[in-house]
Amino acid sequence: MLAIDGLAKRFGTATALDGVTFQVRPGEVFGFVGGNGAGKTTTMRIVLGVLEPDAGCVTWNGDPLDAGVRRRIGYLPEERGLYPKMRVGEQLVYLARLHGMSRQAARESVLRWTGRVGLADRRGDEVQKLSLGNQQRVQLCAALAHDPDLLVLDEPFSGLDPAAVDTLGEVLRERAAAGIPVIFSSHQLELVERLCDRVGIISAGRMAAVGTVDELRSGSAVCYDVTGPPAGWADGLPGVRVLTTDGIRTRVELEPGTDDQKLLAAALAAGPVHAFGPYRPPLTELYRDAVADRPGIPGTGVAAS
Repeated sequence: MLAIDGLAKRFGTATALDGVTFQVRPGEVFGFVGGNGAGKTTTMRIVLGVLEPDAGCVTWNGDPLDAGVRRRIGYLPEERGLYPKMRVGEQLVYLARLHGMSRQAARESVLRWTGRVGLADRRGDEVQKLSLGNQQRVQLCAALAHDPDLLVLDEPFSGLDPAAVDTLGEVLRERAAAGIPVIFSSHQLELVERLCDRVGIISAGRMAAVGTVDELRSGSAVCYDVTGPPAGWADGLPGVRVLTTDGIRTRVELEPGTDDQKLLAAALAAGPVHAFGPYRPPLTELYRDAVADRPGIPGTGVAAS
């Protein structure tokens, strides 16, 4: 298990991290989301040993990370980290061997992973001759080729086409199913919601929320979508506040203790009801609320990690 505990980091007068704490468990895909400059990359660089924290620590299975542990991490940086004039296959074998693999094992692994991500016919090409999307696939192979014990991926889906996104999503779930902790950052919140077991939201260097998407939803107000009755049908209903309406679909918020069956009965009395059900806010909405620190979404420490 990867445990990040109380990380703090300053660059001059700027605070990059302020008490960042969360865990990534074995077999878990953990989505690490936040705006530009929120602290995601700084956290990942501390995990990798590229940066030293001013306070706090990172542990692996209860022990501080050392060079031996970090050698077993598969890391994909947000920036391109490849040798542009080196051929794809040659470069991947070289990088795998830096992680301790034998030449034969490295070659076999590179053949397997380049085939898996659709680069089988590009192994002999120089990296600089590849599209940006294919260069990202090479970086993914570099993170995976040495069969790491932990995956740390910074914006791994950047530049990938939909087919490659699906392939990478399958790979991450497979690695997690094999017991590997996986942490990745992404601005594509729909992907995060679909792929991740838990999510950590960071804002201005602090963890705004940590938990499963359902746990983050648990702090939201109870809302319902009702489709069919004409505009204004819910105005004045006790315990009901109209949030949005377009004349066909109305979204309402219920005060605690309000009977949703009475809400449905009122809708039926006003006209035909074509759809009625609770509204489950997507991660995009939960993220906005957490970052804005609005009431109804827990703040730091939501759902113990």
